[in-house]
Amino acid sequence: MKKLEIIIKPEKLDDLKSILDESNANGIMITNIMGYGNQKGYKQIYRGTEYNVNLLPKIKVETVVPTNLSEKIINRIVEEINTGNYGDGKIFIHDVEDAVRIRTGERGYDAL
Repeated sequence: MKKLEIIIKPEKLDDLKSILDESNANGIMITNIMGYGNQKGYKQIYRGTEYNVNLLPKIKVETVVPTNLSEKIINRIVEEINTGNYGDGKIFIHDVEDAVRIRTGERGYDAL
């Protein structure tokens, strides 16, 4: 199993949810976050004063999927979420050793 940690712009959330739903991802967790990448934010002028805006709003979506689905999902995200601009986001991929559904005690893929 693979855990996908997907960081995207907030306006791309509906597109990402569609991709995950069509790929039969069983569940997702969504968190509002702030941060910056290589660009370190941007400069903005307000009433003649320059400000550095370096914490940008992002969305983090986490899901655990079977290993055989992970590459398909990653490729679709890269193709469909990509705008070609800085700040499109990142995907972090983690190996998941096991999962347990607390209610029933099911383990592995059955727990998803």
